[in-house]
Amino acid sequence: MEHADFTRSLREQYDALRALIAAADLSAPVPTCPGWTVEVLARHVARTHAWSIRAALTPPDTDSPPRPQEGPEDWSELLAWWDERFSELVRVLETEDPSRPSWTFVGPRPLTFWARRQLHETAVHRLDGEHAARAGDVPPLLFPSDLAADGVDEYLTTMLTRQHMNKPNGLSGRVVLHAADASRSWLLRLVPGEAPEVGALDGAAIDEDATVAGTADSLYRLVWDRPSHAVVTGRGDLVRALPRP
Repeated sequence: MEHADFTRSLREQYDALRALIAAADLSAPVPTCPGWTVEVLARHVARTHAWSIRAALTPPDTDSPPRPQEGPEDWSELLAWWDERFSELVRVLETEDPSRPSWTFVGPRPLTFWARRQLHETAVHRLDGEHAARAGDVPPLLFPSDLAADGVDEYLTTMLTRQHMNKPNGLSGRVVLHAADASRSWLLRLVPGEAPEVGALDGAAIDEDATVAGTADSLYRLVWDRPSHAVVTGRGDLVRALPRP
């Protein structure tokens, strides 16, 4: 996916999440985020969107952006505030040079990092909203295969690195992930004390410890620890132990 794909898809996922929030009981539990209600979910995403504006515009040599704004306590004011912050976020992502260096939690990266990150932040929480609204009746194919495959790639290449920076990896093994409908495969190598290494399969025989196979959508859900129809063979304990932010 390219920068324009990130921003377009971000708008789509936001619209879907926003519609779910508008129709929901605010006190309803979010089963995929234990302890959260729909209102907590909405406030979290709104605050994250507001903070990401600051992060995207923060120079790469800065320690970290200011803490995120909390937003109004009043619910109706919060929704208007969230809409304004989201519009501002999209404006920044669409008008700034996507290659401009920016601060991120994994070191300096181009500004497009934040378009990708907020796309997947919003999409995964849209999925949480679906679970809150539909209970166990969430469609198995919710996300386009290119979006879902990119979400798997972002988790493997970025979010695992972030977790290793905070707490060094203690896992050992090789995990192969296949997303058949997206024609994408990844090989994840884990060595205790070392940053996770991710690469594409080159067709050579791999002595993997675990294999995860399914649609890109199912893999996307699995790596973010959401209910999934992906099939895991081999060391399921290794897959379950992968750190989630």
